Amino acid sequence: MDKTKLVARCGLWCGACRAYLLQKKDLFEEKGYKRGCNGCWIQNKNCAFLRKKCGRLGKKIDFCFECDEIPCAALEKLDDGYKKRYHVSLIGNLSRMKEIGLENWILEQEELYKCPECGGEICVHDFECFDCNLKHDPNLEKGENN
Repeated sequence: MDKTKLVARCGLWCGACRAYLLQKKDLFEEKGYKRGCNGCWIQNKNCAFLRKKCGRLGKKIDFCFECDEIPCAALEKLDDGYKKRYHVSLIGNLSRMKEIGLENWILEQEELYKCPECGGEICVHDFECFDCNLKHDPNLEKGENN
């Protein structure tokens, strides 16, 4: 799979998203959820949170960092929620993507969300490894939420 398809337009790494991990690992029943996701691009989504507020996504730009109006009010609201709940800044992620390129950013995210115990995948939303169940918040460790 092309891993760039696991980078949400808003700056979220889908590889650490609860819905994606539930789908990938078929953990619906075990985790108590009914559905998952294969990633925003794969499902041809135009960002579930921003699509109704942005006419540029999917037409003129692929990622919010390509927009000359970044950050818009909708992205700031989404970013604020992610910083408070999950200790990650989507705007910070977008800035980093622009700075180092998408491929390098993906490598950083894969390393960030790798479980220090088993090497499995940590969920950004649950702060838990979906392989060994270790509770771990990598964003607090790296000093995210700025």
